[in-house]
Amino acid sequence: MKPAKDIDRLLEIMTALRMPVTGCPWDLEQDFQSIKPYTIEEAYEVADAIERGDIDDLRDELGDLLLQVVFHARIAEEQGEFAFGDVVEAITAKMIRRHPHVFGSSDADDPAKVKKQWDEIKAEEKRERAERRARRGIAEDFKTGHLGGVPRALPALVEALKLQQQAAKVGFDWSEPEPILDKIEEEIGEFRDALKSGDRARIADELGDLIFAAVNIGRHVGVEPEMALRGTNTKFRRRFSHIETALEANGESLEEATLERMEALWQEAKRR
Repeated sequence: MKPAKDIDRLLEIMTALRMPVTGCPWDLEQDFQSIKPYTIEEAYEVADAIERGDIDDLRDELGDLLLQVVFHARIAEEQGEFAFGDVVEAITAKMIRRHPHVFGSSDADDPAKVKKQWDEIKAEEKRERAERRARRGIAEDFKTGHLGGVPRALPALVEALKLQQQAAKVGFDWSEPEPILDKIEEEIGEFRDALKSGDRARIADELGDLIFAAVNIGRHVGVEPEMALRGTNTKFRRRFSHIETALEANGESLEEATLERMEALWQEAKRR
């Protein structure tokens, strides 16, 4: 088996890995649920490569993500549900349907008209999807109503943002950022009260409200909260790495350093 640029080779490799007796023992015991975490992880690896501007890594991580698609499709094919070709057909049909201004007779000629047209087509697709689920006896589980198109499986920050965006489309939204800042201060007060109560469930509930409000202010000022937090995470990594490096250079260790010593190095990293 040799590598190739043709997708058929990747499909052949996955078929071989899943072949009973001669295949890979680890690959053979996997199912949709067991590889789901890897699928999510690979999507984040793609995002990380993009943020770092590492094109070589991006190529490799896109390949890893594609492998996950092929893996899921192979399992579905073994179960007699669908094959990789059906996945390709589904997405090509969707893209053609959602771009009638390119592949059809629609006259949408500016971004606003295209966005309106896209939302209308998606709404129709959502109705059709609900009908298919009903025929298969699949419970909706929050997939109906105006917020039904926001997947529950999204990372919590992304889900919060999309829920707010959907609600805003029908006018359920703040008109400007200032009242949201007041809401954040209100949530901080409620979180303080929850901390005093010692009630873990209440503390978790109020923390969620506070984070949700923070997502909302980000949306209003045009800052994507997931990316903002990832930027902060990167900044934290960089500053903490400075603490570790500086301590090692001075013959000290993280475990032995006092909080005051680490805080001084943290401030030094900030100044840099």
